[in-house]
Amino acid sequence: MPVQEPLDRRRRGLLITGGALAVGGALQGRQALAQAAGAASGTRLRVGVIGSGHIGGTVGGLWVKAGHPVLFSSRRPDELKGLVAGLGPLARAGTVAQAIAFGDALLIAVPYEALPQIGRDNADALAGKIVLDACNAVGARDGAIADEVERNGIGVTSQKYLPGTRLVRAFNTMSYMILAREANRPDPKMAIPIAGDDASAVLVAAGLVRDAGFEPVVVGKLADASRFQRGGPGYGQSVSAAELRQKLSLPP
Repeated sequence: MPVQEPLDRRRRGLLITGGALAVGGALQGRQALAQAAGAASGTRLRVGVIGSGHIGGTVGGLWVKAGHPVLFSSRRPDELKGLVAGLGPLARAGTVAQAIAFGDALLIAVPYEALPQIGRDNADALAGKIVLDACNAVGARDGAIADEVERNGIGVTSQKYLPGTRLVRAFNTMSYMILAREANRPDPKMAIPIAGDDASAVLVAAGLVRDAGFEPVVVGKLADASRFQRGGPGYGQSVSAAELRQKLSLPP
């Protein structure tokens, strides 16, 4: 199954422009970043989804409906035939390696204990990739790594196990049912908190949040992602962007 194809001019322009903005410091303010993300929305990116269960399948499906080509992957890609058939020609299924090679950006939505193995198995292919990390650490399921998350924060921990990636935390705060129900609701859109250390990756992630039908709220760096991990004040908040900023004491 062929999954490699050259970047089209619009997608290449987004990625190059994002890098230039980061180097030039034009994204230092939250308002500037939000404006840039809005301008990026509507540009078609290839997205690879690693872990195509409830969250990955739901968010990936929203991107397909917005016009993005999406490759859904799992350890058993044959089981994804029904998902991709229902989404039309922009959706396809494949292996994790194929999703990484395919995607201009990636969404990872797997049990948190699987994250270190994904990082080890695909270290070279993941290097430099924009990765949206929607994984949550649950003690009863994920074991000792959940304790590490509690000690160090989930953004910092995810970056440790996905070294070399341009990581952005996103889409981890709500159930797939709420995401499916609230996507593209009338204004004000539901807020999705995001955080990352790479300004151009945050810009791309914010555009993808908008294309899925939500409003991105940039909370800060990866160290700040603990503010919306499980148990944090930004977790489980089905609210508008203005309301989320107020809850997290962010500038309006």
